[in-house]
Amino acid sequence: MQGTQSKQHDPLAWCIVIALGFLALAWHRLGIPSKIYFDEVHYVPAARKLLAMEAVNSEHPMVGKEIIAAAIWLLGDHPLVWRIPSALFGAFGLFAFGRTLWWASGRRFATLAGMGLLATSFAWFIQSRIAMLDMIMAAFGMAALWQIAIAVQLPAARARWRLAAAGVLLGLALGTKWSVAPVAMLPGFAFLAYRFRDHGRRLLAEHGTRPIPGISLWEAALWLGILPLAIYWASYLPAFLYPQNPTDPLSPIAWHRYMLQLQDSVTKLHPYRSIWPDWVVNWRAVWYLYEPVDGAQRGILLIGNPFSMLAALPALVWCLWAGLWRRRHDALAFAALYFAALGLWMVTAKPIQFYYHYLLPGTFLMACLALSLDAVWTKGGRWRWAAFAPLAISAGMFVWFYPIISAAELHEGRNSFVHWMWLNSWR
Repeated sequence: MQGTQSKQHDPLAWCIVIALGFLALAWHRLGIPSKIYFDEVHYVPAARKLLAMEAVNSEHPMVGKEIIAAAIWLLGDHPLVWRIPSALFGAFGLFAFGRTLWWASGRRFATLAGMGLLATSFAWFIQSRIAMLDMIMAAFGMAALWQIAIAVQLPAARARWRLAAAGVLLGLALGTKWSVAPVAMLPGFAFLAYRFRDHGRRLLAEHGTRPIPGISLWEAALWLGILPLAIYWASYLPAFLYPQNPTDPLSPIAWHRYMLQLQDSVTKLHPYRSIWPDWVVNWRAVWYLYEPVDGAQRGILLIGNPFSMLAALPALVWCLWAGLWRRRHDALAFAALYFAALGLWMVTAKPIQFYYHYLLPGTFLMACLALSLDAVWTKGGRWRWAAFAPLAISAGMFVWFYPIISAAELHEGRNSFVHWMWLNSWR
């Protein structure tokens, strides 16, 4: 992969431009609706209570709520302020996603295409405009993968601090929302798998081979296992210091059992609930908002881009094929990340699930689509420019759906939504 990067120019400047453009678009009307909507009802009050050092929303970890609380403390308790963290982390996470693609593949077209596809995938944009935990979690996760992707390209002396940074970021991601747990575990398992494949039962003694020569398995366990757990534990510091009913820092099993009990206690059926097969085929939408607010009829419909989320499914198959039969480690890595992120929801007992739980799997799916389009672009010939068609269609879908995913003013009153209801299951 280093050879590929030496032949292609790093698109760093374009990555920055795309991320800043996305931030500007996410910032537009960020303060609308000028009231709490959808799951902000959980996290904004939780941030307020946290500033008062009171326990609330104990079923989720602390980092995301701490960041929202910090924004309120610094800038005031206003709708725009509640959502600033998600917007900033959305732009940063998009940038980190692009850098991960570049360092993993060394392919300029794939990097820029992937960022464009993710920016127009709907979910990344919508979650960047609401005061929830998901975008903060996803951004920390993408940044951690970015650092790992760099580390495997470097000698041990220079890779070490990248792995340490990845460990801190993984701990912060896990301390925001548990959805990232399978993704956080995958790099460590990959390190273990490489060493076992190369050395069998001698894997603990060897340190001069893949994936990072000079880094022992013990050291990898420190940076990618122990350090993230330590950061995760430290993120609960405010809960340890609550004046009333503080969390016991020495009883993590007990308070995690309590958190699981709280999550499993939500059993009342929700009209927008769905499960993972619905997410894969883009079947069930979630209405975050649809009502007259701020002087106009407005709506926010969470659904995946009707083109790119489906077009990426054969691209996922291509990545598996390219990874297993053509030794494309980048393609195999993103396919593995997709299945790891989705696998949690295949086996979880969480009774109520929603499409926003597909945020991470859908992100890695966009990387798979970008890599497959890059293969068309790299092949050249008269079909080379066909690689741009999916990007144009994805962007066109984003423009068409923009009013109903961005709380824009809808001019036809209560029936405005019918323009975008291609499936009855989206209603």
